[in-house]
Amino acid sequence: MTEPIYKILADAAYDAAKSEGRFLGTSDDLRDGFIHLSARHQVEATLAKHYAGQEDLLLLAVDPDKLGPALKWEESRGGDLFPHLYAPLPLDAILAAEPVRLDDDNTHILPDEFTE
Repeated sequence: MTEPIYKILADAAYDAAKSEGRFLGTSDDLRDGFIHLSARHQVEATLAKHYAGQEDLLLLAVDPDKLGPALKWEESRGGDLFPHLYAPLPLDAILAAEPVRLDDDNTHILPDEFTE
């Protein structure tokens, strides 16, 4: 299997996706026309830039092999290539959903499984 890619989202959005049977995207995703994802090395910077101080977040590990040609790697922040999904995210592509907590300084703490 190819290394997982990641989606950060609110607990409530994941609950809605489970009810829907797929994840259609956040308001930012819908505005931009694709689901924003991150490679492993991009997750911490994405949390800091777009989710600073937010609680009740999940980090979804996603199997990129299950996303097909709708997954594109495109230049974004700092010229780095980011994974963008031009389709709904199927729930069967999600390998794990782990909570992202805040420490006393309002800095996100990634799940133990992510930092190993």
